[in-house]
Amino acid sequence: MYQTTTSLDISRRPRRLRTSSTIRQLVCETTLTPQKLVMPLFIIEGRCNREPIDSMPGQSRLSIDLALDECRQAIELGVRAFALFPALDASKKTPRADEGLNPDNLLCEATRTIKDAIEECCVITDIALDPYSSLGHDGLIDKDGTVNNDETVEILAQMAVLHAEAGADIVAPSDMMDGRVGAIRTALDEANYTSTLILSYTAKYASSFYGPFRDALDSAPADAPNVPKDKRTYQMDPANSREASIEAQLDIDEGADMLMVKPALPYLDVIARLRAQTNLPIAAYNVSGEYAMIKAAAQNGWLDERACTMEVLTSIARAGADFILTYSAMDYARWWREDHQL
Repeated sequence: MYQTTTSLDISRRPRRLRTSSTIRQLVCETTLTPQKLVMPLFIIEGRCNREPIDSMPGQSRLSIDLALDECRQAIELGVRAFALFPALDASKKTPRADEGLNPDNLLCEATRTIKDAIEECCVITDIALDPYSSLGHDGLIDKDGTVNNDETVEILAQMAVLHAEAGADIVAPSDMMDGRVGAIRTALDEANYTSTLILSYTAKYASSFYGPFRDALDSAPADAPNVPKDKRTYQMDPANSREASIEAQLDIDEGADMLMVKPALPYLDVIARLRAQTNLPIAAYNVSGEYAMIKAAAQNGWLDERACTMEVLTSIARAGADFILTYSAMDYARWWREDHQL
């Protein structure tokens, strides 16, 4: 073995802080616990009903009873917050998303059931029209093919109140309509739901990473005359970051309690930007496409799923996210418990 007596004349040796596992943990700058994760759940009708999602290995659409079981398992691992998304049968979808204002719709029923059964959990509900729309858009579509911002906002505000009545702790407008946070806050307050929080999808980009999610909900824009082929007139341009600061300030002024960046990995700079801009909690959504990429690579033996997932989620937290919506929540929680010998 090669040996030398040469010693460099340097006073700072950063490697000293990496000498052992104990020291590395002692000086670790970012710690992401399972309590900082939110588990998305896709809800379907029926009982004992599980439909695997081909484009999201390991994920399924679940009937409410099975979703409740998943919540209980997650809570045992330290994951206590759940984001619910309804996967409706096409027969319940209309151009005006009427089912979204049904107080007994699938999402409201799921919210009531989970909150009644698990008092200590946090339920986050999606405020948008696309799960209920036969046209696949987050807003109402006028005859000329434009998305009607103001009329959509009126419906979103009503939807938020229905979700609060069902027991939602947090309502999360994901539509990117202008002015919806203020309208929702006013509607909630007037209905005496002053404690219901608003998690605004502040910087939701017109991303190519949503494909598997749209498979899960069958919520892609419809291929029909006078229906926009994409969502670029309301979701943000992936080339823009300063625009996120404008959206954030508007949401803050309108009464948002928390801000979200979606997707997470391609927009770590935006997470960091908003973290520097506000003291409000920042969320990030580790979206379906990000999840599916690691899953596919791991299945092919190209990546270590556990190591890559933990690295990805830690990087999102390092960028400034206070909590993360991720389909890997349960896996991460198990791995974290193993690493910490709990």
